[in-house]
Amino acid sequence: MFGRRTKAEAEQPASTDLKDAVREARIEAAERSAVVVDLRDAELARLELLNEALDPVFKDIPDEVELFDRGISRGDVPRLWVDVIAHVEMGRDKRQYRFVQDTRYGRAVLAESYEVPDIRQAVTRYVAGRLVERERALADDAGRPVAQTVLRVERRRRRWHAVRVFLLGLIVGVIGLVAAVLITAPPQ
Repeated sequence: MFGRRTKAEAEQPASTDLKDAVREARIEAAERSAVVVDLRDAELARLELLNEALDPVFKDIPDEVELFDRGISRGDVPRLWVDVIAHVEMGRDKRQYRFVQDTRYGRAVLAESYEVPDIRQAVTRYVAGRLVERERALADDAGRPVAQTVLRVERRRRRWHAVRVFLLGLIVGVIGLVAAVLITAPPQ
């Protein structure tokens, strides 16, 4: 009582309970990390299956088109990248595929499914849309060369800037002249 130990208590170390608890906590943490590693490996395996299913789609893309850079990133959240702004990741349950696109307003989910063919179809539609966008952009540029258009716009901008500066100088000059006349005019 009051801080005194009996002879039996003095012989038994008091920290065994804490040591046992720490050892058990370490074992639980190791088991949990093993489960997390297993889940991540399962995610990677599912993404690799999807990647293989997408091989025929990406083989049909012409060699001169460099819009797409497909690959699997193995970070905290494994992802199958389709291009710079679109990727496939696994959902919260680690079985559902989520095809998402980064936009200026945040991420947009383009498709979600548990089945590889559904996501393959969504990625195929996305790739086709990007190819059509590229063709339209190239068609617009073919009609008028980009460099000439940029130069024309820049000349027009400089011309308007010079006109604005001239008009501002003219207005300030007139106001200054009127002020000088009013100041130097003899009183009547």
